[in-house]
Amino acid sequence: MPLHHQTLQAAIIDLDGTMVDTLGDFDVAVNATLKDLGRPGVTRTHLEHMVGKGSAHLLRSALLHGGLSADAAAALQADAWTRYQAHYLAINGQHSAVYPGVVEGLTALRARGLPLACLTNKPLSFARPLLQAKGLSGFFSHVFGGDSFERTKPDPLPLIKTCEALGTAPARTLMVGDSQNDGLAARAAGCPVVLVTYGYNHGEPIEQAPHDRLITSLADLAQWA
Repeated sequence: MPLHHQTLQAAIIDLDGTMVDTLGDFDVAVNATLKDLGRPGVTRTHLEHMVGKGSAHLLRSALLHGGLSADAAAALQADAWTRYQAHYLAINGQHSAVYPGVVEGLTALRARGLPLACLTNKPLSFARPLLQAKGLSGFFSHVFGGDSFERTKPDPLPLIKTCEALGTAPARTLMVGDSQNDGLAARAAGCPVVLVTYGYNHGEPIEQAPHDRLITSLADLAQWA
């Protein structure tokens, strides 16, 4: 899909791996949860491959990585989620950092008059406080999490619903993300998509994900604003 800045009416921005490097938060919260459950910990390298498909997938992947069977991991899922939620909310944002160029990119989009929405697979109760803590919440007219809709990215439904909230057509609403989840969802929803080269893409080359352009910094969005 061609990307012409003149046609853009709004932009949807992913959170983890796109605006904020949250791997440190995941490291602390996931490993504290695993310790509570008496399970072996996971390294940051392994976590980087697990992040991006929501907290339920993250916890299940961490439990399976420790050698549990699928049935045993499923049996622990509810307890793991309760513990993980408490650990994550206690440290949310303390071990994370906004990527260079994010504020510049968001500022340029807003200066052009584009309404912005944050759409993440992260639970909404985690996403809102993180945006607030990092000084980013004021850029967004809408924030949606992985529990805001019936399905999560890479399903197109969250993008379609976010476009409805923005009041814009998908073909004129830019998706900015860091992984194949964002690229696949954007393609299926009919949104143009730009992916950053520095985020979390399950250990796979970002070049292989559906995209219209790759950028090294959100500051690069200024050229279309």
